[in-house]
Order: sequence, then C-alpha cells, then structure tokens
Amino acid sequence: MNTQPFALVVEDNEDLNMIFSTALEQAGYKIESISDGLVAQKRLKEITPDLVVLDLHIPGVNGNIILGQIRADQRLAQARVILATADAEFAASLQGQADLVLLKPISFSQLSQLAGRFINTKHQPE
Repeated sequence: MNTQPFALVVEDNEDLNMIFSTALEQAGYKIESISDGLVAQKRLKEITPDLVVLDLHIPGVNGNIILGQIRADQRLAQARVILATADAEFAASLQGQADLVLLKPISFSQLSQLAGRFINTKHQPE
C-alpha cells in the first residue's frame, strides 16, 4: 500500500505559505497549511503529519513551543520537522530538536528537493 505522505505547513506569511505548500506538493506530499500557532496546536492533536514545516515566529503560539510539543508527543515521534526562519540565533538553539533548519529566504527548489529526500528515506531502516 503506497499512501501519499502528509505535510503540515505552519507559516503566517501568506506568500511563503503558498510557496512552501506548492514546493511540498511538487515533492509528493499532500498538504495542509496553517498560519496561526493556536490553530496548529489544535490540529496537531487531531492529525499525524509525516513532515511539519514550522516557522518560529507565528501568531498565537511561538514555533519553538509547537516544536517542543511535537517532540513530546509519542504519536508524532516519526514526524520530520523543518524549521523555516530568518532568526538564525533562535534556530541554532533549537537545531537539536529539528530534523532540518532552513534560514529564510528559502528557495522553492531547495525545499522541494529536501522534503523529497524525507519521502525517499521514510521507509528505510534506521
């Protein structure tokens, strides 16, 4: 059974949200996008994404809080997390919790290629 991987994009900048979502669709993901931290917290209790692209500075709840909640939730243990931020210092402090840290500006092709690698490695033994 080959099911399409599912990605959640949490980004409050409308243009970047669209770019990230489109790049992930091109990489083979089914997408849901959210622009508010509180909404993202609620949805992460209901869904189990394979990949989360997470902006650190979003309204409602900061991305670092959401990242901590993802890592603390056994149901989301297999979720890959890409931090997408312009705040290099903040991102560096969280690097050990994320699978990948991308500093904005992030190119469409960069995100699509990197996310595609996660699909290709998902079912291989660790």
